[in-house]
Amino acid sequence: MSHQKTLLIFDIDGTLTDSVTMYHQVVIDAIKQMKIDEVDTDFYHYKHHTDSYTFKYNYENFFKQVFPKSLLLDFESILNQEILKHSPVQEINGAKITIEQLKNKGFSLAFATGSLPQPAKTKLDQCGIWYHQDVLATSMTSYDRESFVLEAIEKAKTYYQVNQFDKIYSIGDGIWDLKTAQNLNLRFIGIGLAQKETLKSNGCLLHFDDLSTLGSYFI
Repeated sequence: MSHQKTLLIFDIDGTLTDSVTMYHQVVIDAIKQMKIDEVDTDFYHYKHHTDSYTFKYNYENFFKQVFPKSLLLDFESILNQEILKHSPVQEINGAKITIEQLKNKGFSLAFATGSLPQPAKTKLDQCGIWYHQDVLATSMTSYDRESFVLEAIEKAKTYYQVNQFDKIYSIGDGIWDLKTAQNLNLRFIGIGLAQKETLKSNGCLLHFDDLSTLGSYFI
């Protein structure tokens, strides 16, 4: 039985890679290297939980001028350099083998992350988790999560040569992942303990503490 018309879209930080705390510090340090001395570190109150918006928000707040999006390439490079100063990222339990199992069973996989491209790739590479850049959507192209999740769907249609998916699941660890799935009318699967109760109280009907048992749900 082919599963190609079932698309699974994975968030990265906190879902596939155990990188949330480290990456928050990386983002702060990278913003400061862009000559922004005052950084709002309360990430959870931001309108959009993405690298591009975080940089934009702090740039405009500090310099009192419109953010030039061309700076994102420099910011991306500095973010990646900062990641490499830390110990290699570890996977969320079960992430690597689950992605391999789902891929080998013929499911369509895509990745949608608030990270910028190179840092996202570095984190996945450090964990040895399979991905393909043609199904990776990031905040390089848009500040809001809905836009790059939709981009991930369109990329997956092209990569897997599917006109329309029968089922689309969004898999993430954060309340912003859940809200995005709800806004786009996608099936949602919650991952991780950090926001488990928050996710459930906001309408998450299916949740796994890590990825070690996710594969058995689909396979």
